[in-house]
Formats: sequence, structure tokens, C-alpha cells
Amino acid sequence: MIPIIVAIVLLGIFLSAFLKVLNEYERGVIFRLGRVINAKGPGLIILIPLIDKIVRVSMRLVAMDVDPQDVITRDNVSVQVNAVIYFRVIDPIKAIVEVENYNYAMAQLAQTTLRSVCGQADLDELLSARDKINTHLQEILDTHTDPWGIKVATVELKHIDLPQEMQRAMAKQAEAERERRAKVINAEGEYQAATKLAEAAEIIHMHPMALQLRYLQTMREMAAENNTTTIFPLPLDLFKPFLKAAEKKQS
Repeated sequence: MIPIIVAIVLLGIFLSAFLKVLNEYERGVIFRLGRVINAKGPGLIILIPLIDKIVRVSMRLVAMDVDPQDVITRDNVSVQVNAVIYFRVIDPIKAIVEVENYNYAMAQLAQTTLRSVCGQADLDELLSARDKINTHLQEILDTHTDPWGIKVATVELKHIDLPQEMQRAMAKQAEAERERRAKVINAEGEYQAATKLAEAAEIIHMHPMALQLRYLQTMREMAAENNTTTIFPLPLDLFKPFLKAAEKKQS
């Protein structure tokens, strides 16, 4: 009985070294006596025991967080910036042969590139032109990682942490800008109202009866308010002799 169990165990060990199963998203880089033979998979892979060695490589998209980096912008403002990088392996042989640990190498390259690119931008550009900076970061990283068989799909800035003093200064600037806009809008409203009043005065001067009609319209609106005040309208022509006499005395 014991020899049978031992034989089964040895057979299992032999088969595990002889046969490998790779998932759909995996590729296996085969080394035969230290030389790269090929990248195989997915599915069942047959190896030569003690001669072949397989290294599994995931072909899925990887999302990597870049640790916050202290950056001094071009206008000498100290900020902390972090980002996220989306990349995938497109050549498993290069990813294993050309670089020792592509995940660690990608993280280090991303940190240095993030500091370099953000340090060349002003604070306003860093806050308002993120798409431009993201594209620039993606192009640089993709160029450097192409020999590693890695394709950088997207780079996104996540957080830009400003000092408290800078946050207060920006809040004051935004408040002052809002007040300026409110004053401009108020001034434009006053200008438009004055323009309309001037046009109305010219029309009344050219057509005196328009003032009479406006006077009667005002009386109608006042009477519709259900108040107890009674107003008797007088024609303005009655006051013209008095106004002319007053003008003669002044002259």
C-alpha cells in the first residue's frame, strides 16, 4: 500500500513539473537551459522537467498608484502631487528579459517623471491644464517603457495638495474676482437702465401726450391696489401759464 502511495505522489510531482496550465490573461516565457525559447499560452503547456523553466506574465491592464511627490513648480510654489498609471505588458519576453522587475521599475520611473514634468509647469497650469500634463506624462513614460515591452495607456493626476497659506490666498483671490464681477454686472445694469430712461425722456419730449398717457396708466395702477387714497388728476396744461410766468421772473 505504501509503495502505491509513494508512486502516486511521485507521479503528481512529475506531472506538476511536466504540465502547466495558463489562464486566458497569462503568458508563459519558457527558458530552456537558460535560453528564451518562446512565450506560450494560454492553455496547457508541456515542459521538459529539469530543463525547462516557465515565468508567468499577466497581460491584463494594471492600475498603479504613484506615491505623493514633493514638487516645486516653476513659480516656486511647493505642492504635493500624486497620480495613477494604467499600463499593460504587450511583449512578455521583453518584460522579463529586458528589466528585472517591471512593476518596480515602472513605479520609480513614474515618480521621477512626475516630479520633472510638474516642476516645469506653473501652479495655474498645474491646476487648470491637467489634460495637457497628463498627455505629456503618458508620452514620456510610454517612450521609456517601450523597450521593456510595456504600453502606458493613460496617466492621470489624482491630487494636488497646496499649502494652507496658498489655499487662503487663492480663496481671497476667488472672492475678490466674484465681487468684481458683481460690481461689473451691477454697473452694466445701471447703464442700461439709464440708457432706457434717456430714450424714454426723448420720446416724451417729442410727444408730450405720451406723458399724459403714462400719467393715466399710473393712476390706474394705483387705483387697482384697493387703497383708501383718492387722487384727482389735473391736466398738466393748467400749469403751463404758471411755469412761463416763473421763467419770465427768473429772466
